[in-house]
Amino acid sequence: MMNLEEMGSCAKAASRELIKISQPLKNACLISIARNLIAHTDEIIAANDKDIENGKANNMPEALLDRLKLTADRIEGIAEGVRQVASLDDPIGEVISMKERPNGLMIGRKRVPLGVIGIIYESRPNVTVDAFSLCFKAGNACILRGGSDAINSNIALVKIIKDSLSENNVNPNAIFLLEDTSRETATKLMKLNDYIDVLIPRGGAGLISSVVQNATVPVIETGTGNCHVYVDATADVDMAVEIIKNAKLQRLGVCNACESLVIHKDIVKEAAPKIIAMLKENDCEVRGDDVIASFDNYVVPANEEDYSTEFLAKIISAKVVDNIDEAIEHINRNSTGHSESIITKDYDNAQKFLNEIDSAAVYVNASTRFTDGFEFGFGAEIGISTQKLHARGPMGLEALTTTKFIIYGNGQVRP
Repeated sequence: MMNLEEMGSCAKAASRELIKISQPLKNACLISIARNLIAHTDEIIAANDKDIENGKANNMPEALLDRLKLTADRIEGIAEGVRQVASLDDPIGEVISMKERPNGLMIGRKRVPLGVIGIIYESRPNVTVDAFSLCFKAGNACILRGGSDAINSNIALVKIIKDSLSENNVNPNAIFLLEDTSRETATKLMKLNDYIDVLIPRGGAGLISSVVQNATVPVIETGTGNCHVYVDATADVDMAVEIIKNAKLQRLGVCNACESLVIHKDIVKEAAPKIIAMLKENDCEVRGDDVIASFDNYVVPANEEDYSTEFLAKIISAKVVDNIDEAIEHINRNSTGHSESIITKDYDNAQKFLNEIDSAAVYVNASTRFTDGFEFGFGAEIGISTQKLHARGPMGLEALTTTKFIIYGNGQVRP
């Protein structure tokens, strides 16, 4: 088995080969991967069952077991994501500007791969395939370090990817999986500057913090999701209830789930009882301020920490505000910069919310659950960046490229 340095060297060499392969060949590889994922569904599920059993034995929370679990439908969804990536335009080689200088030089910018991308992530085996398909279509090799919770699933998935590449005479070293999931190996990966061009952590706050603090390789930080829904004074209350139900309860363990409610004082008497009743019916704990608590003894008194917490569980915080400015201030102070939504009929308030909320995705009258590469038309996604440099929001193909200057001359020398 290769050590990490050898993996890095082989991945770097493969990345130089990927620059040369055509878009049709990239797409053929991706279609093969999608087809082989479906063909090997039973084997993938058998490997995943081992991870699920281990998770249960280790008392893994329900929300995390849900993130870990693969079913035939979820494997079909993963394969469809790969097909969508294959159908997207290849960004590599795109000339995004070209201008002539007074001296006759033509100076342009061309989109190129980043090179080798390292990705550290937790118990979501779909990330293995999503990450590879996007990296590959954008001309990058990748070194993946998934969590120990999903190791059997990830080994099965990477074997299918490598076999599919080999079927198409493409170097299978375009992808490596670290089967050693120890912290020591992860830390070494974070410092593999000679071979890795960028590192992307995808997971909980602890993982992301560890990567940011320990890495010497440049990092694109994907963020946790303390996402908010603000019910404005003119909101359609029935719409608000349905959006909150979807945003909070459709899937608990995802970063685009709503974790905090903000409600305008002028609508709270109408909205709060209906929202609390829906949450209560679904066994979702409500941690609210004094006003929210006054509507139902089901509500647990909230503390300040609750308003800035990503619960990833059937818990939601709730606060009443006097006006939209207070709502925006509260959200910007407590948000992780992921996704926020306003429910309103007021056009000016909608525009104010869109302009002043400092998050990667800001919605009007829609669920935060749409912050996703698949839903945004990117096929799969590499993660959702909550930082502001290089990439922000769901990261598709363009986020996995950089640019270089290309200059055409006809004999110019600098005076």
